[in-house]
Amino acid sequence: MAVPKKTLSYLDKNKIKYEVVEHKTVFTAYDLAQTLKMKLPEIAKTLLVKVDKNLALTVIPASLRLDFASLKKIAKAKKVSIPKENVMKTKLKIKPGAITPFGQLYKIPVYLDSALKRQSKILVGSGSFEESIKMTPAGLIKLEEPTIGKISKKK
Repeated sequence: MAVPKKTLSYLDKNKIKYEVVEHKTVFTAYDLAQTLKMKLPEIAKTLLVKVDKNLALTVIPASLRLDFASLKKIAKAKKVSIPKENVMKTKLKIKPGAITPFGQLYKIPVYLDSALKRQSKILVGSGSFEESIKMTPAGLIKLEEPTIGKISKKK
């Protein structure tokens, strides 16, 4: 399964510099780091969340985990939760696990962990289990205009 054309044309149309990185089939950020011999903080893990009644994406370093309390504060929400897996299929039309951090493709907001800004390059999901996208955090920020804050904590 290659990177969806929709994803590549979105990046190209917005003149974002990126590189497609091929690798063996992986389903977790940890496996991706092991496969490509990269450090976990360089892998950006994208999680679909429900902020009150709306969907949103969170992008955090794979070395950390989502801090629901912090996200709730930053999003000014009453409740933050992880939706059921079938929401990815039904609402976003993607396979669970093949999510990208490009919320604009799905018309949903993005929350980015400030720790990612310390990396020179990050690897993000591409919509494929065999390819990822390497880009700068600045490129992702320019593209998505996410809400940035400390939304992760140590595992």
